[in-house]
Amino acid sequence: MISTDPLGNIPESVEVAEHEEGADPIEPSERRPFVIDQAHHGQRLDRALAALVPEFSRSYLQQLIEAGAVELQGRTLTKASAAVKAGQSGHIELRPTPQSQAFRPEAMDIVTVYEDEHLRIVDKPAGLVVHPAPGHWSGTLLNGLLALDPKAVLLPRAGIVHRLDRDTSGLMVVARTRAAMDAMVALIAAREVKRQYLAIGHRQWEGAAARHVDAPIGRDPRNRLRMAVVDLERNAGKTARTLIERLDSNAEGCAVRCTLETGRTHQIRVHMASIGHPLVGDSLYGGAPAAGLSRQALHAFRLAFVHPVTQEALEFRSPLPADLIQALQSWGLDYNRA
Repeated sequence: MISTDPLGNIPESVEVAEHEEGADPIEPSERRPFVIDQAHHGQRLDRALAALVPEFSRSYLQQLIEAGAVELQGRTLTKASAAVKAGQSGHIELRPTPQSQAFRPEAMDIVTVYEDEHLRIVDKPAGLVVHPAPGHWSGTLLNGLLALDPKAVLLPRAGIVHRLDRDTSGLMVVARTRAAMDAMVALIAAREVKRQYLAIGHRQWEGAAARHVDAPIGRDPRNRLRMAVVDLERNAGKTARTLIERLDSNAEGCAVRCTLETGRTHQIRVHMASIGHPLVGDSLYGGAPAAGLSRQALHAFRLAFVHPVTQEALEFRSPLPADLIQALQSWGLDYNRA
């Protein structure tokens, strides 16, 4: 089974999660009384409530506790870790939260470049968040997929098997059945899905035209909001490999083609920064707005794999969006070899 985490970020590869009951649609609010029994004496409040109100996920109940929706012995408790005692009574107000309403259909324009009964290939624009997360509980690609295909509600994450960052544009594969989803996850894990990106980096390229970057990636120990190349003997992380090929370069910067051999969170962004060419517009990893571009200069232009059901060899290409073309032209970079 795939690890459970219905709302956290997933990297560009295979770490897709089961859709647990974290999207509990509660409408309208309901005031539910409860009494702590002996079996839950001394437990955390959230753990006791998960047993006493078993139809709702613990993560949802934790949200309600933090929102002040739980009273115990006449006192409002806001810490999920608070210890409870047998015989204590209280109530919980079961009400909608942004997270509980996240997995809902929202009609939006989704560019579909291929579709059959098993798979859908979409071309994601820059600026579109892939799935609900704190700060983006609606208006995501997942919400759009639920509106586009009613059967998607039966699949973990509406069939999303890998992701692109919000400001990365380009091709993504979405499963339409559970069998296809499991098969695509296995293909990605086996490195049998070819994903290539065009990127624009700062500074002129020097040295060999192709660089094979083999550098582990983990959470940056100095800044937990970003990833970094790490020493696996000292920090948690995973192996990461990217083939980076120069397409063109001049004093302004470089246009490169990146081929993922693994799929770690922010892999291309981290690896480009690690070799001295942070992406244009990628302020998190040392880049800056330039050439008229404020978003990170990264586009997933090619996706190729063998269809997991029909065994047909498939290949898809996405034309560069207008903002990247303009940026390349303004710096005089040739990208046609991609």
